[in-house]
Amino acid sequence: MVKVIASSLRKGNVVEREDGKLYVILSAENIHPGKGTPVTQLDMRRISDGTKVSERYRTTEQVERAFVEDREHTFLYADGEGFHFMNPETYDQVAVPESVVSDAAPYLIEGMAVMLSQHNGVPLSIELPQRATFEVTETEPTTKGQTASSSYKPAVLSNGVRTLVPPHIQAGTRIVVMTADGSYVERAKD
Repeated sequence: MVKVIASSLRKGNVVEREDGKLYVILSAENIHPGKGTPVTQLDMRRISDGTKVSERYRTTEQVERAFVEDREHTFLYADGEGFHFMNPETYDQVAVPESVVSDAAPYLIEGMAVMLSQHNGVPLSIELPQRATFEVTETEPTTKGQTASSSYKPAVLSNGVRTLVPPHIQAGTRIVVMTADGSYVERAKD
């Protein structure tokens, strides 16, 4: 355990609170009011049972940060036990519960390399690559007179995620999306 100031904490960091339990940070925001002391607002999830907690610290306050091992893993498959990843160096497999993967689940593709954070062998969080490629399975037809610079139209991707795409994108086109929010980036080059 290492003591760090609250303002240096980021999403994905793991801290130990006064109750002796470990929490993974879901979001960290530094707030500087016009008057008063600047504070850091942390939204955290207790690792042991998944309970979400919000806490405010003065930005200079000391917080216990747990040592977390970040290692690249390859996504293999998902089943009733959870999501299975393999360490490409040791070929060790680890099953990650759905509560840890959460919003990232639709973007996982077989063979995708992700950063898996573990504390004493317990999976805490995963970080996906920024972009992923999917096929558009359905979208509305382009309306006559609609220009490329105008509005985007709704589309459904092969992973079931709904997003907005430019009018020239048709069903069957492969596109690149941001894994953070599913937003359209560009047409895939492959």
